[in-house]
Amino acid sequence: MARFFRGLCAFVVLLILAVALSACAAGERSPGLRVAVSGNPDTLDPHETSGTLTFQVTRSLYDTLLEPNREGVIVPALAESYEVSDDGLQWRFYLREGVVFHDGIALSSADVIASLERLLDPDFASPKADEFRVIEDLAAPDASTVVVTLREPYAPFAASLASGWAAILPAQRIAENHNFSTRPIGTGPFEFIEWVSDSHLSMTRNKDYWMPGRPTVNQLRFNIITEMPVQEQGLLTERLDVIDMVGETNLSRIQEASGVDVLTELSSLVMVLSINNSREPFNDPLVRRAATHAINKQAVLDIAYAGGHPVTTFMDYGDPFYAGPEEPYPYDPARARELLDEAGYNGEYTPVIAAPQNYEPHVKAAEMYQEMLGDVGIDVELQLVEWSTWLSDVFFGGDYDLTVIGHTGKLDPDARFAEYVGEGNYVSYENPDVQALMAEGRHGYQA
Repeated sequence: MARFFRGLCAFVVLLILAVALSACAAGERSPGLRVAVSGNPDTLDPHETSGTLTFQVTRSLYDTLLEPNREGVIVPALAESYEVSDDGLQWRFYLREGVVFHDGIALSSADVIASLERLLDPDFASPKADEFRVIEDLAAPDASTVVVTLREPYAPFAASLASGWAAILPAQRIAENHNFSTRPIGTGPFEFIEWVSDSHLSMTRNKDYWMPGRPTVNQLRFNIITEMPVQEQGLLTERLDVIDMVGETNLSRIQEASGVDVLTELSSLVMVLSINNSREPFNDPLVRRAATHAINKQAVLDIAYAGGHPVTTFMDYGDPFYAGPEEPYPYDPARARELLDEAGYNGEYTPVIAAPQNYEPHVKAAEMYQEMLGDVGIDVELQLVEWSTWLSDVFFGGDYDLTVIGHTGKLDPDARFAEYVGEGNYVSYENPDVQALMAEGRHGYQA
């Protein structure tokens, strides 16, 4: 799709000290796990956020009706089971017994209805409300049953309910206007202790968690560390158990360190250089194509993100729905220059690449994009922005020329494209044919 120069699926490298694994392997509960994350959550209210980093934290605090298993299959969670009518319009959920919120309140159908109504409330203005507007009616035949009626068949509905922003909150606290953004209350495996901005977020084991034997650690602490070398040093000196960033140049040194296991998997993140299609010079498709030809996708993956697989559409390479075509715009600087000549581009614009400063891999990628685009005659300026500013101005405000970011993996392809096609999408991409195809896909239902 023209709104992206290219999509990249990156490898996530997760580094765990062997000592942190040994207790769990022996069936004993570890005293604690210290995890480094590369920035502050923007909130701890799951209904208020679109931030990938935020969901990495809040997933430990909240649960959803459904959730994906390790193979990506959507399975029951707070709902012990569910049924869907033959026409796909009525979804009946049977809640798991014995589930309690962190404040001791027992889970009931009222909590599910209050949570979904909160997501749909226009005054609350959840950034994920559109995924639930297909709901026509909510009913609770009894305390353990919820019936959701949809206006029309909606294939991505199960995936929406299994996503982090569909977390179930206690109805009583919602009615009291409880501040979940700083004092989260869920049914998740860990209970909130404190959040010190730019320092840490700590949690303790939920001893009443509904999943037997979980969690396997007593304490969980997320240390907010934006500098990659500091994370790496913390791991090597045993002050951290898990880090979420590692530089390509230091990977071999870390792999050789005593007591460290390196787990490398192809992630569901898609790393993108996104463009604002409404801004000159990128409102010209010839310039967009030229920019795509200017980018050496594999080089960016290898150097900035420690490896990965280039993709040709906005889906991760490992997604079972991915059926990317042959690369339509391969790395070809000569062709990029030809297209710029055809467009009559003479360098009168100096676009700005906005990169979130707390993500060193994205900053490195932005530097590479700046150099590659400059090589074909598109001179760009690099601007580092604070994470909350990136979310408010770039993602929600659409105020940018170019930006570098990683988009979270989705359980259904519709969720990948829905926010980036049609009214209000942050890349200002418009294509009626694509919108019509997406609408057609949503109306199917497959259990």
